[in-house]
Amino acid sequence: MNTVADTANRSLPEQGSSITMDAGFLARRDLLDWVFAALVLAGGVFTFVRYAGSMDGYEKAILLGAIPAAVWLGWFWRPLRWLMVVVAACSLLAIASYRGALASAESVFWLKYFLSSQSAILWSCMLFFMSTTFYWMGFFVRSHAAADLIGSRLAWVAVTMALVGTMVRWYESYLLGADIGHIPVSNLYEVFVLFCWMTTLFYLYYEAQYKTRSLGAFVMLVVSAAVGFLLWYTVVREAHEIQPLVPALKSWWMKLHVPANFIGYGTFALAAMVAFAYLIKQQAAETRWYKLAPLWLLGIVLCFEPIVFRRTPTGGMSDYWAIYFGISALIVGAILLGRKRIAERLPPLEVLDDVMYKAIAVGFAFFTIATVLGALWAAEAWGGYWSWDPKETWALIVWLNYAAWLHMRLMKGLRGTLASWWALVGLAVTTFAFIGVNMFLSGLHSYGTL
Repeated sequence: MNTVADTANRSLPEQGSSITMDAGFLARRDLLDWVFAALVLAGGVFTFVRYAGSMDGYEKAILLGAIPAAVWLGWFWRPLRWLMVVVAACSLLAIASYRGALASAESVFWLKYFLSSQSAILWSCMLFFMSTTFYWMGFFVRSHAAADLIGSRLAWVAVTMALVGTMVRWYESYLLGADIGHIPVSNLYEVFVLFCWMTTLFYLYYEAQYKTRSLGAFVMLVVSAAVGFLLWYTVVREAHEIQPLVPALKSWWMKLHVPANFIGYGTFALAAMVAFAYLIKQQAAETRWYKLAPLWLLGIVLCFEPIVFRRTPTGGMSDYWAIYFGISALIVGAILLGRKRIAERLPPLEVLDDVMYKAIAVGFAFFTIATVLGALWAAEAWGGYWSWDPKETWALIVWLNYAAWLHMRLMKGLRGTLASWWALVGLAVTTFAFIGVNMFLSGLHSYGTL
């Protein structure tokens, strides 16, 4: 059996294969790399020259730091170059089409149907659903490679549209007023969009690294569940409407703390779904229904949203959540009946275990950074680094959970079944910290309530 290290090494993207491995990092850059770097630099200089008067010192520092970071990311993983270029081009087209008036969103064709923030985000929602569907088709159709490829391409387009929607929404907020404008990571609607594209993008990276698309079906399930909530939240609460920031959020710390936090949330969710795939592959031959605990757990998770958010003003379940509940039941049934076929197409257990570990390691690093940044933000906004607010307390619980997981992995060799179940429990804890606290508890973070 091949080792995990061998598998991972073989799965690395083949970049600059004609150049010797001992060549310097800069020496391995090709013409397109330098063209991309020049474009990023030009965009950064233009932004700085045009908008420097509207930025404070911290925001200028963030912009200057973002330029080399964007270049490095585009060099590190080359598909990001094209993602950044396409998102920038579409966003600039939308901004130019507005001509300084928000009303243009209803009169300009490509704004109304494609590039306004709400249109782009709705397109991304549909594409996330379609991507999930094609990934799952890959387990059950003869031409599975074609279905997987379509699922992967749709995921890329969904990420692109979600990012375009985010960038355009940022601009739209300033069209409403200079005192209203803000980076769109301030409420549940905006951070759910952030969660969807960020989780998908991390998955696409691992898909390229390990040269397997079969995990997309599992990871995109959690993204589709988030999209399901996002659509409901949009209709019921009109959450897509841009609102002024509450005083506590009027800080440059938000630009750093929230994205770092959601890198953690997204990679923890990714790790949990990979853990679920691990348990499915491990128990594929099991025939006793009470031994198929992962499947019943999936059923509970997928049906969680209809149970919690089901009630209408009359006390019943809305048609939306009834349909969602039915689709969730069909998904669980399909996995139950086709678990052997699914297991055959999943990567080896060693690879699944390795992806789970790497995702949690990345998430833990960024979640730690986010927690430190949150403490500094709290000191500025509320006069203290830590107040045992419910959100802060549950963030600490999440951090301790994954710190213990990594400690057991590195010190005690935690692997396999126990590690997978622990990752799934971690997702439940993270979900409560993410949205459960907003629903059931109150405190200094009450501006995020449902």
